[in-house]
Amino acid sequence: MVNEDNLRKFQVTLQFVMDEHFMTSIPSHRKYINELIEEERIDQYLVSMESQTLWITLTGTDKEEVMKMLRGTPLYPYFRKIRIDTLFIVDGLHYRFPALQPN
Repeated sequence: MVNEDNLRKFQVTLQFVMDEHFMTSIPSHRKYINELIEEERIDQYLVSMESQTLWITLTGTDKEEVMKMLRGTPLYPYFRKIRIDTLFIVDGLHYRFPALQPN
């Protein structure tokens, strides 16, 4: 059990390379990513096929735990130039309370 007092937000930026096996690994990769989203570990998951770059905003205790999560995907061997930054401020529409609608 993770102590919520020790949780922080991290931004992962990585580049990936593709080959014929990469595409066959996507369904199992998506299953793993969906599990992390449902566990509220991943807030955002963005992919650019144009630049072959992936951005993930996630929650963890430290950078080592973040790397452990990244190693859990079958696409890990295709990841290059992994950068993990500890975030100080995270804000945006999804972190706000919904607007009140008077009846």
